[in-house]
Amino acid sequence: MEQPIQALMKTTLENIKDMIDVSTVIGEPVETLNGTVIFPISKVGFGFVSGGGDLSICGGTGDSDSNNSGSESKEPFAGGSGAGVSVHPVGFLSVSNDIIRLIPVSSNTVVDRVLDLIPELHNNLCH
Repeated sequence: MEQPIQALMKTTLENIKDMIDVSTVIGEPVETLNGTVIFPISKVGFGFVSGGGDLSICGGTGDSDSNNSGSESKEPFAGGSGAGVSVHPVGFLSVSNDIIRLIPVSSNTVVDRVLDLIPELHNNLCH
């Protein structure tokens, strides 16, 4: 016998699954005119909570599990669930010719720029 809370949790998880998929983390590629392919990359976090139980009705008809001798409880079920999803952009993966670069969205400092230019500088000096 499936408990009402199981159906509630199943519905919640199915809805979260519909909201989050691989294309949320690694987005659809975009190709520029010069042939560079850019992939947006995001960080996804999610959480959910679900709970419930049978309501005890004071002064009711006296029906309880002990009187039903193994039959289903006639007490009403009350439950609820909630979910939250957060999507934060991390950066872009750039693929051009034989060069793959990760371009971060934040902390794009001078040091990051210099490190990105080292392979290009090395290629220019060695050829």
